[in-house]
Amino acid sequence: MSDHHTKSQHPFNEETLESKPIFQGKIISLQVDTVRLPNGETSTREIVRHPGAVAVVAIVDNKMLVVEQFRKPLEKLQVEIPAGKLDAGEEPEAAARRELEEETGYRARSIEHLQSFSTSPGFADEIVHVYFTDDLEQGDVHLDEDEFLTCEAITLEQAQAYIKEGRICDAKTLLAVYAWRLRTLTGSF
Repeated sequence: MSDHHTKSQHPFNEETLESKPIFQGKIISLQVDTVRLPNGETSTREIVRHPGAVAVVAIVDNKMLVVEQFRKPLEKLQVEIPAGKLDAGEEPEAAARRELEEETGYRARSIEHLQSFSTSPGFADEIVHVYFTDDLEQGDVHLDEDEFLTCEAITLEQAQAYIKEGRICDAKTLLAVYAWRLRTLTGSF
C-alpha cells in the first residue's frame, strides 16, 4: 500500500474518539467505537476482534483434502478446507501445519503461502492466511475435544459440484477451489 493510502493520511480516515468493550469471548471480542467521520460528524462502529486464522489447500493424488462439519451460525453441514484459528503468538505457517495434521492426519513436508484476506472488513478484523501443499506424508488426526468432523479427498469436479449444491459456500474454500482449478489449467497460481 502506498503512503497516500495509510489510514492516518487518507481523507476517508475515521478517528476513534471512544472504544467501549461489550463482550469478551473465548475466540472473539466485540467493541463499539465512536468515530469522527470525514465530514466532522460522529457515528458508531460495531467491531468484532478475532485473532486470525489459517487454511490449507492440500492436494493428495490430484484430490483436495476437505473436512465436513456442522456450522452452527449457518445451521448446516459445510464442506471446507482444513482451517483453524491462530493461537496467541503463533506464526501462521506453524498454525497451518498444525491444523492440517490435526484435522486430516497429513503432515506437510513443504508448504507455501498463497494469500491472506479479510473475511468481513465491514465489521471484523479477522485475517485468514491460506497455504498450499501437495507435498504430504501420513500423520495422525488429533481433533480438539469440541471438534467433530470427517475428512475426505475430493476431485476438482466434486468440488465444483459441492459449490453448485451449496455444500461449499465459505470464502476460503471457494478461493481454494478456484486457485486449484487455475493451477490445474495453467500450472501455476
